[in-house]
Amino acid sequence: MGRLVGVDLARALAVFGMYIVHIGPVLSSTHGVGKWVRYLADGHSSVLFATLAGFSLMLIAGRREPKTGLAGRQAKARIAIRAVVLLALGTVLAMEYGGVIILGFYGVYFLLALPLLRLSAKALAITAAGLALVTPQLAFVLNSRLGESVQQSINAYDPLKKVSEVGVLDLLLTGFYPTITWMSFVVAGMALARLDLSAVSVQRRLAALGAALTVGAYGLSLLLAGKDALRSMAEDGKSSASGGAEKASSFGSDSGGGSFDAPERAASELLSAGPHSGTTFDIIGSVGVAILVIVGATVLMERLPRLRRLTKPVIAVGTMSLTAYVGHFLAQSMLGVSVGESTQTSWIPVLTFILGAIVFAAVWSRFFRRGPLEALLNAATKPGKYVR
Repeated sequence: MGRLVGVDLARALAVFGMYIVHIGPVLSSTHGVGKWVRYLADGHSSVLFATLAGFSLMLIAGRREPKTGLAGRQAKARIAIRAVVLLALGTVLAMEYGGVIILGFYGVYFLLALPLLRLSAKALAITAAGLALVTPQLAFVLNSRLGESVQQSINAYDPLKKVSEVGVLDLLLTGFYPTITWMSFVVAGMALARLDLSAVSVQRRLAALGAALTVGAYGLSLLLAGKDALRSMAEDGKSSASGGAEKASSFGSDSGGGSFDAPERAASELLSAGPHSGTTFDIIGSVGVAILVIVGATVLMERLPRLRRLTKPVIAVGTMSLTAYVGHFLAQSMLGVSVGESTQTSWIPVLTFILGAIVFAAVWSRFFRRGPLEALLNAATKPGKYVR
């Protein structure tokens, strides 16, 4: 099957967005177009990344038609192996870089997605919508009821928490990308993969849906919560990497854990839609943005062949997004750049990282079919073919 070039371009944009969040200037130091780029990157890039992860799952499990029988069992085995590898890799990286690493969360997402692989696009879309409507409120209640002592007790027996900053409780509920709310993005990506993105009618409907979700969610949030509803933590001079973990669990920690010490303020947070707020409005609006990016990239690559040729080096980054993602953390360490604590006021560092990723991917793709980590991950999943 030929590569979905538009999806690869969207994946590259997601990677660059995460570069901007981790290395780029803080929002308070940006102006004009740069301010919009920085704001859109915060939260939306990782959501796009997660949505595309769901899309990728269906490339393994059977995109338009789910694999069944032996092929279906082998596909599930490959996905399960991939999940375990990503969980292990994410844990190792979290030992050095903390909770900002998303790969361990991916491992959990993939395992939970296994029962959904054979669902239709409609069923997956309904599931994603249901999760978006229910899980933020459920997370609110769980965080509010789990006091600090309960969390410490759980973490005390958690082997993952002993070796890194990200334990089981973080992966499921209190972390930077909590599974309870982020599964909506993965399932939405799975639904997109079931559709024929090359069909003009599908592109038009998806564009209309993405615009409606974006405008509707953010507009309603602004109407209900006021002008600060879409406020990003980056506006306080912090990257989402350094401040998002606290925000992700703020429903519980700010309410005193186990009781609602400040019920009005805590409840009002459910009406906001800022990056990483984890509310229904944030999830729906972010999915809308992700759909628009994926559809827009697909249309551009199909309709503008000259642009497709010009962006070939960028597309190469999307074909090896795991390598590009992990590589930027390793490069930050080698160069002595702070990870997840950006205090930059200049765009030069992040533009240098983006250019470096493009050059590396362009050169590597001329000689190899897959990126370095993609090749290793593919090799790790080969035992799945022995499943009977």
